[in-house]
Amino acid sequence: MRARSLLKLVLLVQALAALGIGLAALHVFGASRWQALAAGLGSVVLVRMLINANNFAMSARFASPTPRQFQLGLGARLALFAEEFAASMLYSSWYMTRAVARTRIYPESGVPPVLLLHGYGCNSGYWSHLLPLLDAARISHASVDLEPLTGDIDGYAPLVDGAVRALCAQAGSEQVIVVAHSMGGLVARAWMRTGGCRRVARLITLGTPHHGTSLAAFGVGANAAQMRRLGVEGPESDWLRALGACEEAATRALVTSIYTHHDNIIAPQTSSVLPGARNLAFGGVGHVALGRNPRVLAAVMEEIARLGRARKAGPAA
Repeated sequence: MRARSLLKLVLLVQALAALGIGLAALHVFGASRWQALAAGLGSVVLVRMLINANNFAMSARFASPTPRQFQLGLGARLALFAEEFAASMLYSSWYMTRAVARTRIYPESGVPPVLLLHGYGCNSGYWSHLLPLLDAARISHASVDLEPLTGDIDGYAPLVDGAVRALCAQAGSEQVIVVAHSMGGLVARAWMRTGGCRRVARLITLGTPHHGTSLAAFGVGANAAQMRRLGVEGPESDWLRALGACEEAATRALVTSIYTHHDNIIAPQTSSVLPGARNLAFGGVGHVALGRNPRVLAAVMEEIARLGRARKAGPAA
């Protein structure tokens, strides 16, 4: 099943649940129509909010220590939760249910084209907030849907390779910049070890569990198993260890890992720190919200711009 179809099914179930609760409030408890509507919709929103709260609670059990400069007060914590909840609701209920993979080519672009890889359980709709920025900067780009949803991560490599070849051909470029969220960063690295490195000008990952996440134990599918990690100090999966063992220093130097110390899905949060890569830490941002947070998106665009400036300056820079 595709992510879009699955999300539509989940929305249907939620709508039926809201309808059932609303009818019960109307006919059993004698509520007014407006009260019944509020009861139905409010119940669904409350359940979704509890799911988000549970993610934060579970990630806290396996959290890495938060540096002092990233520690949050009560107000900032509430803002963190509100942003993450809003992002989860908007992506799953709107952007990803309508998404289709797309390609935009700007022949005059001064930087390599950008390939966008989403994370576990998502689709190309995750990039709805980055796409307008790429369009405004007239940067060629393409997105791809990683399917099947629960497939082996190595199995996505041919799909990525085909997308890279097509994007390079259309943009007239030898290389691409890959921007990847969560599992998408591991997909990119899996593709790179099959010979894709020569095609990569830069890999920018957002909240990627480079050393696994304890919460993957609650996921389903081969890809979830490959991302597992046992506790804060526990070992990562055999697949992750093998992936890291085959990477040379030159490969790691191609990577920028952007992560947040308040990630509610990647725990420990420092699992996103990749030795040998350029690691950029943020605070006060949740896992899903990485794709729409203005500070994070500005950092992504700056990484792309840095590459463009370096190429214009030439080898002597």
